[in-house]
Amino acid sequence: MRRRSFLAASGLAFAQPSDRITLGVIGSGGRGVFVMGVFQKQMGVHAGAICDVYEPNLESALSAASKAQGSAPKAYRNYKDLLADKTIDAVLIATPEHWHAQMVLDALAAGKDVYVEKPLCRTPEEGVELVAAASKSKNIVQVGMQRRSYDLYQEGRTIVQSGALGAVRMIRSWWLNTYIASKPATKLEGKLDWDQWLGPGPKTPFNADVFRNWRNYSAFAGGIVADQGAHVYDGIHMLMNASYPIAVNASSGRPHREGFDTPESVVVVAEYPEDFIAVFSINYAAMRYKSRNDQLNSLDGDRARMDIGREDLKVFPAGQEDAPSQTKASQYGFGKATDVHVANFLECVRSRKQPSAPVRLGFQAALVVQMANLSLRHSRRMKWNAAANKVEFA
Repeated sequence: MRRRSFLAASGLAFAQPSDRITLGVIGSGGRGVFVMGVFQKQMGVHAGAICDVYEPNLESALSAASKAQGSAPKAYRNYKDLLADKTIDAVLIATPEHWHAQMVLDALAAGKDVYVEKPLCRTPEEGVELVAAASKSKNIVQVGMQRRSYDLYQEGRTIVQSGALGAVRMIRSWWLNTYIASKPATKLEGKLDWDQWLGPGPKTPFNADVFRNWRNYSAFAGGIVADQGAHVYDGIHMLMNASYPIAVNASSGRPHREGFDTPESVVVVAEYPEDFIAVFSINYAAMRYKSRNDQLNSLDGDRARMDIGREDLKVFPAGQEDAPSQTKASQYGFGKATDVHVANFLECVRSRKQPSAPVRLGFQAALVVQMANLSLRHSRRMKWNAAANKVEFA
């Protein structure tokens, strides 16, 4: 999709200099720098400040931002100093998961609009607090669940709502990849403020592999089932117009990668009040697939099945499952979904409308995988008590 057409579609093509948004970046690892670059491609956006506690990441991000816009952002080593900067309009939070909730709360208190990477939070209690804070705030918060802005998933939602699939009582989803052959990191190059990195997490002796692979350590994140499952379940919620789950049950294998204490092979079953279940299987001990083939969602209706992946969807009517009656491909591909999601956020910063993935929906997706991890921990089916806003044993 050409830049002019993309910007016009997102409502940003005619942004004026007076509409300039000054962005602060908190967390400048690989994902943070990538999304910062997406922001910088949008008209009227200037990276005004970058904060990181790992010096090589900070220096690399400052260099990348300067090259893209011709001027250097301010450098911060404590995120609260960045939030106190009155020149910053909005912040991108791309830190490890254990920092997300506190940083979003602090950003809202500082009057900043927020784009935060998923999962929104680590625990149900954090999610409840964030939903309450966002409901009282006038600030815009977009959670980085880009399927909400992706044309393929929007098309899939239209097909489901049309009734073409009939009654959908089960969704089967999977994601396959591998990491078990990787070796633990043993050292870091450059200066790291380990105590600041730990922040609200447990006090832990320095561990280079925890810093590099925090997603797979339970003290700091929910493992691969939470990291990727938040995306998958949010897509399911969008397609099915689903509400919060009734209950979640999960089973897993043991961890096989040296050092990790979260499993790479997990099956999750989530039950919904809309009278369907969503089964998600993730296996990061599989072979490595091309990215276009590594995940799929099958919506099993009584009139037709819809398969939707990264790049296309197919509808198979009853009795014709060998050949799809509909095949739809994205206009611009999954690689550009983040661009559209960022554009939606910026449009909402200017218009003050609700974004595609607000806090409530971010928590809904995070809650499912949090309940899955609680199910694994307690070997119990877990239920969501909506009246009390808490997870309980089923």
